[in-house]
Amino acid sequence: MVRRKQEKKRRPPFGMPESIVLLATPEGWRHSVLTIEGGMLCGRLADVPVDAGPAEARAAAAAMVVGLAHDFHEVRVDVTWDPPREPGSWTAQVTAASTPPDAFGRTTG
Repeated sequence: MVRRKQEKKRRPPFGMPESIVLLATPEGWRHSVLTIEGGMLCGRLADVPVDAGPAEARAAAAAMVVGLAHDFHEVRVDVTWDPPREPGSWTAQVTAASTPPDAFGRTTG
């Protein structure tokens, strides 16, 4: 009998996004992505000009999170922006849009 080495399932290097915080700063648009697991990814929206408007920054932040969820978790997500509570600051909730289809194109969730 030949035994195969059992492969461990690797945890994705980025947790499942749960929410986004977006801030306008003099240096550019900053974001914090909070994950369900309690992690956080912070940085600057690199492809967004410093003088870009809030709508452009929100669209870029949402696209980034949608891409991360797809690339690392194979999940489609929706990003819903909350009404702003103070100038220069926005928050959004990230929710799973659907589970990925199986080999036959059916969703499993």
